[in-house]
Amino acid sequence: MAADRLLSWSPRAASAALAAIGGLHVVWATGSSWPASTSGSISGRGGSAQPSAAACLSVAGLLGTASVLVAGRPRRAPALRRLGAGGVIAVLTTRGAFGLAGRTDLLSPGSTSEDFRRLDRRFYSPLCLALAALSLPAATAWAR
Repeated sequence: MAADRLLSWSPRAASAALAAIGGLHVVWATGSSWPASTSGSISGRGGSAQPSAAACLSVAGLLGTASVLVAGRPRRAPALRRLGAGGVIAVLTTRGAFGLAGRTDLLSPGSTSEDFRRLDRRFYSPLCLALAALSLPAATAWAR
């Protein structure tokens, strides 16, 4: 019974977090650096370098899609849903591992500022790994 609650709770939490992070990328597309004090903390490029609106909106769209897949949609295509959730988990795990290693720049060229790397190792990468772990039940045969 406890396992069933975990299997239904964790993907929902991951889905909500992915949607919220997608919303944050929409805010960044407007030119805001909130909640960071400078854009370099979010772009990794140092100083006040702001990611392009197109880049922010692209990431927001991908995060929205990830949120939907992890939430168990589309319900009528369970194989597609599990495959999509598996892809989300693979991307989040890769992003988290590269960030912890201090090499996010290999995935996102230019992400080299010291401030970004510090935040990446402390917050961004562990968050990616936690979201990947919470999303695991969505990619299994148990996913409804």
